Amino acid sequence: MLMGFARYSRDCSFGVIGRNRRFILFMAAGSLAGAFAGGLLLGVVLSAVLLPTLAVILLVSAIKIWRHA
Repeated sequence: MLMGFARYSRDCSFGVIGRNRRFILFMAAGSLAGAFAGGLLLGVVLSAVLLPTLAVILLVSAIKIWRHA
């Protein structure tokens, strides 16, 4: 992460964050809500169900990113 941060800070790529502040706030709010909901589900749903579900979500996200790039 540090190398990526150093690389993108040198070429001013972080300027995009300032222009997309509303999007960043929505993404942060969604991440917090998802972490909170996941923490609540951990006591209700078996981890044998949650972990494969998380793996599928991450795999689908990776495939979407790979196809877009």
